[in-house]
Amino acid sequence: MSSHTAVALRYGRAIFELGVESGTLSELVDKIGRFASLYDESEELKSVLDNPLVELEKREAILADVAQAVGLSGDGLNAMRLLASRHKLAALPEIAKKLGALSDEKAGIVRATVTAATRMPESFYERLKAELESATGRRIVIERRQDPALIAGVVTRIGDNTIDGSVRGRLGEIERSLRAY
Repeated sequence: MSSHTAVALRYGRAIFELGVESGTLSELVDKIGRFASLYDESEELKSVLDNPLVELEKREAILADVAQAVGLSGDGLNAMRLLASRHKLAALPEIAKKLGALSDEKAGIVRATVTAATRMPESFYERLKAELESATGRRIVIERRQDPALIAGVVTRIGDNTIDGSVRGRLGEIERSLRAY
C-alpha cells in the first residue's frame, strides 16, 4: 500500500460525490485522469507544482494552463487547486484511479485485464467478454496486454481473481505438484 492511499480514498470519494451531484462524473473522471497522466509522466511539471520555492502565482498559472490543456474547469479545476494548496498533488495518480474505480462501480462496470502471450483475434476478446459478463452478471471492459514470457495462453485478472490459462502457469502447477512428492 502506498503512502498516498488514504489521501486517494478521501479525495477520490469527495470528487466522485461532487461529480455525481453535479452530473459531470464521467467528464471529471476523464479530465482528472488526463491531468493525472500529464502530472505523473512529467518530472518537470512535478518539480514546479510541488516546489514551494516557485512563486505561488507561477505554480497556480501553470496548474491552470495544464487544466485548460486537458479541458478541466469548474469543480475539477477547484479540486486540483485544493490538492496543490494542501501539497497533495503527488497523490493525484492514485486519486484518479480511485475516482475511476468508483465511477465504474456506480455504472456496474468490472475491468478485466487479459494478458496473452501473443496477439489474439478480436473474436477471442468478444467471446471472452460475453462469457465473463455471463459469469459475473456485470458489464465487462477488457484491457489487453501482451507478455511473451507466458509462452502461450492467456491470464485473466478480474479484481482479486486470476484465471491462469498460460503454459507458464501450467508448467508452474506441474512443478509444484512434482515437488510435493
